[in-house]
Amino acid sequence: MRALLQRVHEAWVTSAPERDAPAEEVGRIGAGLLALVGVAHEDDDVAATRIADRIATLRVFPDAEGVPNVSCLDAGGAVLVVSQFTLYADTAKGRRPSYVAAAPPEHAEPLVERVAQRLGEHGVTVATGRFRTHMNVGLVNDGPMTILLEV
Repeated sequence: MRALLQRVHEAWVTSAPERDAPAEEVGRIGAGLLALVGVAHEDDDVAATRIADRIATLRVFPDAEGVPNVSCLDAGGAVLVVSQFTLYADTAKGRRPSYVAAAPPEHAEPLVERVAQRLGEHGVTVATGRFRTHMNVGLVNDGPMTILLEV
């Protein structure tokens, strides 16, 4: 399982049933992390729990001296969780990425939901995108700070 984390001042996601359909905002956070979450075929509940625990406790927020030494949990930040199968794109050859390493939606959806649930169990405020829809994600990046987690 992979999560691309971006520290944000704010982030939001809209969802539409298809690309050109009207979209509605389905998730919004203030300061915290945007977590784009990708699931592979072999991922399971253990991986989802582990990555959520890492997201909640990764020290990427500045302390009093400006050093990234505070976790999202300790900073009182929120997390916007958005599924992102393209994190498993294989671009080793050709001009079109292959996504065969990404889990199918039936496998990935409950695991992305488990990530959001586990973050909530930590006491983190969580917002999410909507699976199997066309989403637009907006953010005001803080830093910018972007980190790739893999478990």
